[in-house]
Amino acid sequence: MFGKVAADLLGLSDVGAVIRPENYDKVDADDYVMHEDNEKIYFLIKSKADEYCFTNQALIHLNGTSAVSKKRTLSRYSYRTNRISNVALETAGTVDLDVEIKFTIGNTPFSIDVHKKHIEEVKDLYKAIIRIAEIAQENETSHQYAMQSLELARSNLSSIDRAEFHLAQQFNELNQSAFNWLVDAHKQYQVKDFATVFERYINH
Repeated sequence: MFGKVAADLLGLSDVGAVIRPENYDKVDADDYVMHEDNEKIYFLIKSKADEYCFTNQALIHLNGTSAVSKKRTLSRYSYRTNRISNVALETAGTVDLDVEIKFTIGNTPFSIDVHKKHIEEVKDLYKAIIRIAEIAQENETSHQYAMQSLELARSNLSSIDRAEFHLAQQFNELNQSAFNWLVDAHKQYQVKDFATVFERYINH
């Protein structure tokens, strides 16, 4: 448990701090990372009440009611099933103590305050989130094109008299090929692991 002493040592407050990789094993979110499935933490923001854990597969949010309460609500947002949108970064003004990164994942909006001393790290996170959102949009468009192509092929196939096939087996094999193609297209355009994105943009 990442208790009060550890929080004080890292200077945590209601404004979030970026946690260094060597301290990931001290945070509560680490207990919910699916290490068994090669899930890995790439970026973590922690305040006294909340943890925002960005892995290669999902955002894990531990929402605390207060700094002194041990009660937490755990939410997990897979990048594959929850599109990221509306990404924005508000940098600090002269008198501000924090920067703010905003985005929506699925239908849930987030606005995370981070101490301005971490601005360079937050810029890296911003770029990674933007790229994940772009990849998801590109893949969705490609998947739509693939489905349209398959539907066109299906329409053309259905217009052919089966009598033109010498063997029923040939027809069945063609159907099986179309099915396999659809499965492969689904795997290609439904990315689950974004490790390469985080490794490209996260520099700490």
